[in-house]
Amino acid sequence: MTGPLSGLRIIELAGLGPGPFAAMMLADHGAEVIRIEREGLISVPGDPMLRGRRSIALDLKWEHCRTAFTRLVESADGLIDPFRPGKLEALGLGPDRLQSLNPRLVIGRISGWGQYGPRRDEAGHDINYLALSGLLDAIGPADRPAVPLNLVADYAGGGMMLAFSMAACLREMAAGADKGRVIDCAMSDGAALVGSLMFALRNAGQWTHAREANLLDGGAPIYGCYRCADGRFLALGAIEPQFHREFLTLVGLVDDPRFASLLDRNQWPVQRAAIAAAIEAKPLDHWTAIFEGSDVCVTPVLALDEAVRDPHHVARGSFAEGALGPVPAPAPRYGPEPAPLAPPHRPGADGAAVLAELGFDEEEIEAMLSP
Repeated sequence: MTGPLSGLRIIELAGLGPGPFAAMMLADHGAEVIRIEREGLISVPGDPMLRGRRSIALDLKWEHCRTAFTRLVESADGLIDPFRPGKLEALGLGPDRLQSLNPRLVIGRISGWGQYGPRRDEAGHDINYLALSGLLDAIGPADRPAVPLNLVADYAGGGMMLAFSMAACLREMAAGADKGRVIDCAMSDGAALVGSLMFALRNAGQWTHAREANLLDGGAPIYGCYRCADGRFLALGAIEPQFHREFLTLVGLVDDPRFASLLDRNQWPVQRAAIAAAIEAKPLDHWTAIFEGSDVCVTPVLALDEAVRDPHHVARGSFAEGALGPVPAPAPRYGPEPAPLAPPHRPGADGAAVLAELGFDEEEIEAMLSP
């Protein structure tokens, strides 16, 4: 089965993190993606985010390579620009120029701070965008913020936002719009948007500035991680009354007077200590067996290599075998069968074929691929 984006061509200027993630999403869902490589990028062997592309190496500092790039743009529906603001303009390849060649081109510009604003030209990474969003201050133990991997700003607030906005704009073009949009996808904006619930709770007086003092940050006893006797951990998310009552029943605390109210924040430390003592008395396997089949929102905290063997993931085909080992399969899916993994990325391997399709002769192709 072809993906819903089949028939669309996306040009991806090589970057790190959110740009490749967005291109992977578009490719996984049927788009043809052609990646333009550049030297000096950090690379991860077997990186699954680079699957499903054809690849060409073009040095855009050279005029004949820019000629190849503009011809690619003329044939494309979308472009992913991961560069700092102003770089494409400095090359003479800004949105005005590119859309004069192809008015229907959707240009997705992904950057840390956006195309304008006081921090526009500053360097940054996920942790910086998350810090400025207000969310990093809310994550972690009471004494300091924690580093939640580079997932919130880079991928949720960056790559996923870019893939969604490009799909939205491409849909607009399919519906008859006469000019493509230029998307300003700032990870700092996206990180804040991902935290909309926290701002809503704060505005309603239901979220304090202190960490480990709120419902969803480890403060509430029924939402957090607990150590078992063997040093492994359980994740507990029994927020709703029916869930936390069943949980307390299974751990032997349902009649404990300390749990008369789970809404009294003053009782949370005592309740959390009681749950911790109960869970720490037995190993993880004991608790996994106790909670199996129950409706209590409890799961083991799995390591990466354990996750791929989990029976639920195995049944759904949530992981597939990549070039160097198991990787997450394309998601979401459109039926019970997972989509197969696209072929692995081969940097620059398709350059000659792509340029020939664009009408360049052998001499021109050799010059472009060996500037």
